[in-house]
Amino acid sequence: MKTATILSSVASMAFFGASVLYSCQSNGLEVNPDESIGALPLTVADPADNPRTPEKVALGKVLFYDPVLSGNQDVACATCHHPQFGYADGLDLPIGVGGEGLGKNRRFRAGQSAVFTRRNTPTLLNVGFNGIDARGQYNPSTAPMFYDLRAQSLEAQSLRPIAAFEEMRGTVFTETNAVDSVLARLRAIPAYQEQFRAVFGTGNAITAQNLGKALAAYERTLVANNAPFDRYRRGDASAMTEAQKRGMVLFIQNGCNACHSGPMFSDYKVHVLGVVDHEKLPESDAGKDNTYAFRTPTLRNVALTAPYMHNGKLASLPDVMTFYDVVTTGEQLNPRVPTSRLDSLLRPRVSLHNDLIQFLNALTDPGFDQSVPANVPSGLSVGGRLR
Repeated sequence: MKTATILSSVASMAFFGASVLYSCQSNGLEVNPDESIGALPLTVADPADNPRTPEKVALGKVLFYDPVLSGNQDVACATCHHPQFGYADGLDLPIGVGGEGLGKNRRFRAGQSAVFTRRNTPTLLNVGFNGIDARGQYNPSTAPMFYDLRAQSLEAQSLRPIAAFEEMRGTVFTETNAVDSVLARLRAIPAYQEQFRAVFGTGNAITAQNLGKALAAYERTLVANNAPFDRYRRGDASAMTEAQKRGMVLFIQNGCNACHSGPMFSDYKVHVLGVVDHEKLPESDAGKDNTYAFRTPTLRNVALTAPYMHNGKLASLPDVMTFYDVVTTGEQLNPRVPTSRLDSLLRPRVSLHNDLIQFLNALTDPGFDQSVPANVPSGLSVGGRLR
């Protein structure tokens, strides 16, 4: 079926329920979107050893916004994962240690070394679904984290930034004693002593394991699973516009779902795309195992989380479309990544950007929790130095 025929016929397609499969033809191959992309579940699963309770979530939330977790006590998790930016930060490369301001207004303070965090801040929206496959199956205890998959589970991931120099640690602590030093601070704050004991029991409740569990419990509440696409897949045929429906077919036809699959629109595997290095970094970022491979990011809420790619080099969704137009023709964009090493799933595309972007917009649900605590137990500025 020719592209023009696909586009003219999509508008007349009817949706008869989630079990009915759309199909289109691409080079003679029938493609069924329901086999690769679908609505998010209505609830997030917890690991067996970390069930959520309201008290644990409340503890995790104040910890998330409390800069007491950072070396200089001026950077919180929320500094770079803020609700105003879809729990990302709106920057190409994050500014953690030595920074002030929020989002695009964030900058290095006078006299501070400009050491950027080397990878773009991923959104935390729906991060509790990480690892979910096309069948809706996932294990929160082994969920893949980071662009290079170096951690599994939110519990493990949540402690890594505390020990990372450019993110939260700075020069106050060493990498090996950072978490223990933060725990000592928390133990010296009566309100944290009380909250940890209420959640985890008496005795030494303020431990690294419990700190990770509390942060993870809160992060699993950051859910945005009622986008137009979700409502459409659950049976509301009017939830997506005709342009978004055309874009969905193009998404499948172009093979975008080969990597951006499942309810989170990610296969949680690494791929070599040959994105150009970022000039703000002192050295090339070679990704997982020095292969220049990076994990497929989710497309959920992508309209809220520009800029894009692992290093934020692409400022807008049209820029992303243009990148794929170019790289799939065989042009080498990163001199360190020969075209022979690019992922085999990259192939020429039908370049109808507007409809594709309209479909990506249909993956955005603005109805997520954007509340910020009025204060945190340490008494420090909520969210860090945001002004």
